[in-house]
Amino acid sequence: MTPLQQFIEAHPRLFVLTGAGCSTDSGIPDYRDRDGQWKRPPPVNFAAFMHEPATRQRYWARSLVGWRRFGNALPNATHHALAELERRGQVELLVTQNVDRLHQRAGSERVMELHGRLDEVRCMGCDWRLPRQVFQQLLVQRNPAWATLDAADAPDGDADLEGHDFAAFDVPPCPRCGGIAKPDVVFFGEAVPRARVDIATRAWQAADAVLVVGSSLMVYSGYRFVHAAASAGKPVAAVTLGRTRADALLALKVDAPCHEALQFLRRASPSLA
Repeated sequence: MTPLQQFIEAHPRLFVLTGAGCSTDSGIPDYRDRDGQWKRPPPVNFAAFMHEPATRQRYWARSLVGWRRFGNALPNATHHALAELERRGQVELLVTQNVDRLHQRAGSERVMELHGRLDEVRCMGCDWRLPRQVFQQLLVQRNPAWATLDAADAPDGDADLEGHDFAAFDVPPCPRCGGIAKPDVVFFGEAVPRARVDIATRAWQAADAVLVVGSSLMVYSGYRFVHAAASAGKPVAAVTLGRTRADALLALKVDAPCHEALQFLRRASPSLA
């Protein structure tokens, strides 16, 4: 039995926190390297998106291209392993920093999306909402030439369209009030809704231990729960490649690909063999 298996067996109620490393095997790139540093320029900033039309044009042009593959991504072995952990009754709550909904597609139900979901668009004025796939059709209708472009995938449905002029890209407004349409995700510089923080806090308080999977914890929105739980005496284990912000707080660190470290969960379930 591996140290991770022993940790999971010893703590029947787990608060699970997941990050981008869970989804890289589904073809969705992550943001950071083994040292926790940015691999690319940081994602779009909330204030810039809201106040700069050029930023919105660049974002939605890249998203039009990137969504084609992101929207069709499938759960991988890590998602299925964590769904099996829930089926065993060991997940108090799975809090994910990802916006791809792959945990749900793998069968997890006790999931809270800390940073929202990319498959929905909402108006920042009147709160009108639309499925992202329908918004994709609006983007293509207004910008047919962009629909033929291809580019390397970037994190969270983005695409590396460097060298293109976005000035003529036509961004659809909210059809109800003409407001700014934004993916229903928390951008950098935007606060996580307080209700989500409260739900996660109650969950780690009720859990026996914390399991971090695929996150460097460099973003405070997720790190805060690990720091608070460790300060309260809860043991914390992390499965991730490279350094995390919480290394000094960990009772167990497994520096390995997520699917490899969690494969014992899949072996335990005949349906996932």
